[in-house]
Amino acid sequence: MNKNKQISIKGTGGSDPPVHGKKRIYMDYAAATPIDNDVLKAMQPYFTVLFGNAGAIYKEGVIIKTAIDGARKSIADVLNARSEEIVFTSGGTESNNLAIFGVISALEDSGMRIKDMHFITSAIEHSSVLELFKFLEKKGANVSYIGTEENGIVNVKDIKEALKENTVLVSIMYVNNEIGTIQPIAEIAKTLRHFRKKKLKSKIQNPRLPYLHTDASQAPLYFQLDVEKMHIDLMTLGGQKIYGPKGVGCLYKKRDVKINSIIKGGWQENKLRAGTENTPLIIGFAKALELAEKNREKEYERIKTLRDYFITKIYKKIPKAKLNGSRESRSPNNINIYIPNINGEFFVVLLDNKGITCATRSACKEGDENEGSYVIEALRYGRERAKSSLRFSLGKETTKKDIDYVIKILSENIKKY
Repeated sequence: MNKNKQISIKGTGGSDPPVHGKKRIYMDYAAATPIDNDVLKAMQPYFTVLFGNAGAIYKEGVIIKTAIDGARKSIADVLNARSEEIVFTSGGTESNNLAIFGVISALEDSGMRIKDMHFITSAIEHSSVLELFKFLEKKGANVSYIGTEENGIVNVKDIKEALKENTVLVSIMYVNNEIGTIQPIAEIAKTLRHFRKKKLKSKIQNPRLPYLHTDASQAPLYFQLDVEKMHIDLMTLGGQKIYGPKGVGCLYKKRDVKINSIIKGGWQENKLRAGTENTPLIIGFAKALELAEKNREKEYERIKTLRDYFITKIYKKIPKAKLNGSRESRSPNNINIYIPNINGEFFVVLLDNKGITCATRSACKEGDENEGSYVIEALRYGRERAKSSLRFSLGKETTKKDIDYVIKILSENIKKY
């Protein structure tokens, strides 16, 4: 065999060192997706021919500014938002930081001290939100961490009971990145609207607060994102979860929501994000979101059928297996499964050696020694279940044949374990 020959990873269209002379089966689409061919095609001219700076007033700059404005409008149309409400960032983590730190900075400018601010979030948020709030607590902020039921869904009543007159922000993700559960964002928004009305009626300071922020990075492929209907104030999105490029995302910021920039410099992005815009990535991100919306309903049904097939088959082959999180209120591409008495990370490596890609938790937390998924642990299942779980997330290239092979290899090796 030619040592330089490479075998493509199924589902990526790219290449990777050969594994047993077979194509690899990729089932970690919740961590990253390959760039769609149409997305790549849309990006390519902006790497070479259309390379101008959007801030320049000459022709090359005007062309780029027009392209970025078009991408911004395309994203706004998908979200039922205004173009000026879209702020481009380097991805989901920066968008989350801009939303939360940006609100704090604007409130500090108005005279409010951080030690007088109260925040509400859930115990199963992405690390870019949880670690940020832990940092804020060290600075004196008061943070309420809402737990979930065993199904991985927050109880809106718990959020209602946690609200205080000085609550400035509620941050709850739309679709969980590890267990795929869908949070009741519309109900939470309704609760906050009622709370604000009471503040206004009672003439309590800052009746527009608290704002509602949601990290919707895992949502666009399968769920409609209408910020007007959902009554969202701030929403995070990223390119790498939707067959777009890595290193780009956006923050939707409702027009009357006040935030400050966290990256200082030029006046790009309506003075909210300094730095020369990364045109190729922005174009690719907008195209990916456009395609996600176009194919959303059809792809939802296809992926859900595959997911249900996976769950049914794994229950049959591994009777002791249990699903983590709600089966009903769940992303159609997510299977997070608990298999008693296994070591999740050991099986990730074992399956990797068999040409199968899966995960135990968020890619941002993989590699933490002796730690299971904090998300699963927060479901009141305990540390052992968290360390004995595997996440399989399906995507465009996933087939029933892939699923059959994965479960065959998994069940065979569990019997040997």
